[in-house]
Formats: sequence, C-alpha cells, structure tokens
Amino acid sequence: MTAPPTDRPSFAGPLAHPLARRWLLASCVPVLLVLGMALTVPPAPSAATAGAPGTADMAGMPGMAGMPGTDRAAGDSPDLAAAGLAAERNGYRLDLADPGPTAGRATDLRFTVAGPDGSPVTDFAVHQTKKLHFYAIRSDLTGFQHLHPDLAEDGTWTAALAALAPGTWRLYADFVPNTGPHAAELVLSRTVTVPGEAAPVPLPAPGDTATADGYTVTLTARPTAGAHRLTAVVSRDGRPVGDLQPYLDAYAHLSAFHEGDLAMAHLHPAGTVDGDRGGPELTFQALFPEPGNWRVFLQFRTSGQLHTVALTLRVD
Repeated sequence: MTAPPTDRPSFAGPLAHPLARRWLLASCVPVLLVLGMALTVPPAPSAATAGAPGTADMAGMPGMAGMPGTDRAAGDSPDLAAAGLAAERNGYRLDLADPGPTAGRATDLRFTVAGPDGSPVTDFAVHQTKKLHFYAIRSDLTGFQHLHPDLAEDGTWTAALAALAPGTWRLYADFVPNTGPHAAELVLSRTVTVPGEAAPVPLPAPGDTATADGYTVTLTARPTAGAHRLTAVVSRDGRPVGDLQPYLDAYAHLSAFHEGDLAMAHLHPAGTVDGDRGGPELTFQALFPEPGNWRVFLQFRTSGQLHTVALTLRVD
C-alpha cells in the first residue's frame, strides 16, 4: 500500500482535532476496500491442481504487465511490435543484407541487427541455448523454417534457408541483447517476396490432433487471447511417448503464427529437463496477442531426430 505523501499536514498530540479525525477515517476507507476484495478472491491453484508441477495456471488471465502482447484492453488492436510484426523495436532494427531468396533454391541469407547507436550488434545473450532464433513462413502459413544462424565478428548473421516457394514470406529474428540480466526478448521481422507464380495453400481447419513422422500430438486445452497455459500430449501408435530428448533446453519447442497478419506468439516451455525421459505431456506458457486461427508448430526430438508437427489452433 502506498505511504501517504510526506507533504501531508501533520497533527501533534492526540487526534482530538476534528480535521484529524476526518482525515484518519478517509484514509482507512481504501484499506478496508482492499481487504474486502482480498477476502473475495479465490486462492491460487496449487501445483497439483494446475496440471504441471511448479507451474501456475494462467488460463483466463487477461494479461500480465511487461509481457509481450498482453498490455492492452480487450478489443484493442494488438501491439504490432510485440507480436513480431515490426522491423524496429526498443532502438533495435533488423536489416537484410541480401535482396531476398530465389525461388526453388537454398539461400544463405545474410542480415544484421542494428543497435540503438545504429551499428550492428555483436553481443547477444544465450536464449534457449542459442544466441538467435530465425523463422521463415509464407503468407499462407506454409513452409515453416526454424533456424539458428551463424554470427560473424562484424555482427553479420547467416541463415541457411532451404528453398522457398514463390510468394510473400515473413522472416523473424528472435533474440536477447546482452545488455544485462533484465534485457528483454525481442522479435523483429521483415517481409521478402520470392519471385514466381505463387500457389496459396488453404489453411487446414482447426483441430486438436495432428500427426507427423508417426507421432501424434493432441492439444488438451483451447486458449484465449493473452496469457494462457497450453498442454500437448505426444503419442505414437496409440501409446504415450516418454523418451523425448532435450531440444533447446526443453523437451519441445512451440511456435505459432496468426492467420492474416502473421503475428508471432511467444510460447515458452514449462518444467525442467531430466535426461531422455520427456513426455508424454508438454506444458507451455502461451502468449497469444489476438484471437483467430493460429498455425502451431511443435518441435521435439527422439533418437537424435527432430520432428515438427503442425496444426491449426482456434484462439477465442
């Protein structure tokens, strides 16, 4: 509770003065209101009821101050910078050194991240075991790529992109500047056009289950815009999988992109890694900045092989 301002009039001796008594009564009203509200708020769920050890259930929360995409009222337009749809944020700018990829051919795409002083940044903090995560996705939410580029001494990154189909693509750089322990995670992006005749692919209908490489992923919760807890279960041949290997300091990595504007959601794994014994249940702290259809890409590793399962999720 905020202390009364120091310039408030003081009263010497007992509170016999009528003005002093009225001031004391008025100052107590907010305290009583706060105490009354506290008595009506239900207790927070325990770890056992939340579904994941040590993880708070964020379902139904309208947002958390300071986290990307949540500092806005319901119905407001999403923060484009927080959703990864801006090339500049907090003084940092994503610059592409190459004109763009060529259709049907792998490309070593070079780019830099310019800092507040305008020069390329060369010092990045390690974030999920990497200094930078690079994503590419076409406007119809196909062709997803998640890469970890190489950094040269002059601040130039090189991303080894697989061949891209013709069309408009958005390229994202996800990083944390190494400016101190409280440096914020930033996602910057730019669009490029791959020449040629584009053939858009319809977005698959929303669903709770998808399969790739023989593995099936089932979502057990439907989130709402803002902060939410998302749980996925991995199985193979109808049996739960319990041999997931660590990938990026977790048992799975999940990326999501919004249909239409290609906003990127921040989804971070919960829990700790303990050998090659991950699964079958995976929990993520999801931050969906806006409702609508999202294309979700769940990546996990087994027997040294990386698997990517994609499905469409409806966010209310």
